[in-house]
Amino acid sequence: MLLEATQASAAAAETGRNLVSGPGASGLDLIAAQAYIERAERERREAALDLDRQDAEVAVRRSQLQDAARERQVMDKLEERQRADHNAEWARKAQGALDEVALTMHRRNGQVAA
Repeated sequence: MLLEATQASAAAAETGRNLVSGPGASGLDLIAAQAYIERAERERREAALDLDRQDAEVAVRRSQLQDAARERQVMDKLEERQRADHNAEWARKAQGALDEVALTMHRRNGQVAA
């Protein structure tokens, strides 16, 4: 969009130069050429401003995306840590149950032998 507006502005300026240097240009032709040049330049400036606005919006959204990605990483690490704690607790309880079974078996074997 900016490139097109820049090219249109350059074409308008070239048209104005050709008109001024050419024979038989009337005052109205010169006024019309000047209006055409000014309009093309105004459209180029508006396109540049629009591009700047869009760049700023992209920067803001990129920053928001980076913040969300960091927050997601924090949440994933927390979930992983909680899962590891849960698995460790489950393993501890399972080992306790196995120890209890082993102790009961040991006691029974000791009673049978006696």
